[in-house]
Amino acid sequence: MEHRDHVMLLREGVEGAGKVWADLGSGKGAFTLALADLLGAGAVIHSVDTDGAALRRQREAIDARFPEASVEYLAADFTGAVSLPPLDGVLMANSLHFIEDKGPVLKAVAGWLRPGGRLLVVEYDSDRGNTWVPYPMSYRTWEAMAVRAGFSATSMLRTIPSRFLGRIYSALSLAG
Repeated sequence: MEHRDHVMLLREGVEGAGKVWADLGSGKGAFTLALADLLGAGAVIHSVDTDGAALRRQREAIDARFPEASVEYLAADFTGAVSLPPLDGVLMANSLHFIEDKGPVLKAVAGWLRPGGRLLVVEYDSDRGNTWVPYPMSYRTWEAMAVRAGFSATSMLRTIPSRFLGRIYSALSLAG
């Protein structure tokens, strides 16, 4: 995927939202770049990943492409105790499929979001994983899981074909 694909998957979920976001499991930052592009100046993004080297590469890419972006880099495991401010939005792009028991993580995410805050999920549209994507969830599975986790108004935003597991979707859910 290219930057324009990342932006396309996120655009509808970000437009009209507040300016304080977290990207959980941000990796090298392909989707963090798209988030910075969409949120623009005045936004604050908390980029969380366990890989410090990936966060450093991400910082270089953001500084080069979006020098006005305000990104806080946090080398941490978002499935554990992470200190984040109240958020307008959380992006989880290709991060939930590494977690078998998603319930506790989603409960923590809901706690970080302001009322009406947005959870933007990008995931493979499959319920069968493989070595590289062990625990994906189809959109249908995500709809049910989002309700159980206390989110509402879940909607699919976009899809894009993928060589792996058929297609990728983006979905938006709102916090309690």
